[in-house]
Amino acid sequence: MRLPLFLILLLPPCAANAQPRTDSLLARILRGNNDAVFRAVLSDPATYRLQVIYTQVNRDRRNKPHLVSYTFNLDPSLYFNPASTVKLPLALLALEKLNDMKKPGIDKHTTMRFDSSRPWQHPLDRDTTQAEGHPSIAHFIKRAFLISENDPYNRLYQFVGQGGIQRSLREKGYGGVRITRQFAGLTPEQNRYTNPLRFEDASGSVIYRQPEGYNADSFDLSRPILLGSAHLNAADSLIKAPFDFTRHNNLPLASLQRMLQSVIFPETVPKHDRFRLTPSDRSFLLQYLSQFPSETPDPKYDTSAFYDSYVKFFFRDATHHLPPGLRVFNKVGWSYGFLTDVSYVADFANGVEFMLAATLYVNSDDILNDGRYEYRTVGYPFLYQLGQTIWHYEKSRKRAHRPDLSAFRIGYEHRDPADQRPALKDVDN
Repeated sequence: MRLPLFLILLLPPCAANAQPRTDSLLARILRGNNDAVFRAVLSDPATYRLQVIYTQVNRDRRNKPHLVSYTFNLDPSLYFNPASTVKLPLALLALEKLNDMKKPGIDKHTTMRFDSSRPWQHPLDRDTTQAEGHPSIAHFIKRAFLISENDPYNRLYQFVGQGGIQRSLREKGYGGVRITRQFAGLTPEQNRYTNPLRFEDASGSVIYRQPEGYNADSFDLSRPILLGSAHLNAADSLIKAPFDFTRHNNLPLASLQRMLQSVIFPETVPKHDRFRLTPSDRSFLLQYLSQFPSETPDPKYDTSAFYDSYVKFFFRDATHHLPPGLRVFNKVGWSYGFLTDVSYVADFANGVEFMLAATLYVNSDDILNDGRYEYRTVGYPFLYQLGQTIWHYEKSRKRAHRPDLSAFRIGYEHRDPADQRPALKDVDN
C-alpha cells in the first residue's frame, strides 16, 4: 500500500523508511524516456542521490482537486542541501508573521529598514533594486522568487527570527525541517542573532520597532551528515575528509512539496498545517512564483542573463522560453552540486496540471565546495528531461473531468519600453 506523503513528512528521518520508496507507475513512466543523460542518472539513483515526487491532480465534477503522489527513490533520511528552496518557507513565514502582528499601517508593502547591533550584521536603509528605494517584505519575496536572490532571504530570516522559524514549522508538522542559517557566511552562534529593524509610514515616521533577536533554543544535531571524499575549506585548501552538513539547513523533499501544495491547493492541506495567509497574500505568491523576469518592471532584471526559464528547471532548454500557454509556479535551489525544483505546472493550452518535485547531486570528483559540478552537462539536462517526460505523460493521461484552471490565470505585469533605468545583471543568487 502506498504511504501518503503527509505521513512520511511526520515521521522522523531515521524511522521514515528503511529503504528508498519507489512506486511502480512512476518508475514505468520514467523508463519510457531514452535520453542518454536521463537514463544514466535514472539507472544509478544512489550515486546521484536522486529523489522524485510526481503528484497527479484529479478534479471532480465541481472542479475540486484530489491529489495522489508517486515517488521514485524517495528517502527522508537521504540528505540534500536545499539551497535556495528555503526561500519558499521563509516567504510564507514572513507573511504569516505580518498577519499575526496585526499592527495598523503595516503590511507586506510597508517600508522596513534594518539596523545592526553586532559586528557581523549589515544594516539596510535603501533597496537599490526597487524603483523608489524602499525595502519591504513584498519586494524581498519578489527578488527571492523571480531569480532567487540571496540577500532578500537573509532579510526575511532576520524578520521572522531563527527561533520563530523553527517553532512555526514544528507546529505545522514539519519536524524534520531545519532552517538555521543565513546565506552570509556566519557561524552557528552568529546565526542565532537577528538584526533590529523598524517599519516606517510614507512620511518616514516609525510605526513599529522590532529589537534584536536571539534564539536560545537547542537543535537536534545527533545525526552527523557527512558527504564527499574531500572538500575545500574557507581558505580554498583541500581537506581530505568529507564535508560536514550537520549544521546546514535541511528541508526534505516531501516537506518542500507539501509547503508548495499548501499555497497552490490550500484546501487539500489540514487548516492547522497551513500558513496563515490572506487571499491577497496567496494571489501575490501565485503571481511571483510564476511571473517571468521579462514581465517584471521592478526589479528590472537583465533578461539576457535572467531569461524566462532561468529558474524553471523542468522547462529550461536552449530556447529559454516556456511552451505557449504554460506556467510554472515553483521554487528552485542549487548549491554544493545539488539541484532541486518543486513545481506546480498549469498548461492552459492542453488542460493539464500536475506537481513535480525532484533533487539530484552532480559531483563526479566527490570534492565539495570546489565549484566544479556537472550542472550544465548532467543536472539541468536531467531535470529538463524529467519535466518533459511527466508533461507528455500528463497530456495523454485520461481524466474524468477537464480541469478549470481559471483560478491560476494571473494578470502579470508588463515592462515600460520607455524605462531607461539600467537592468540588473550582477546579483548574488
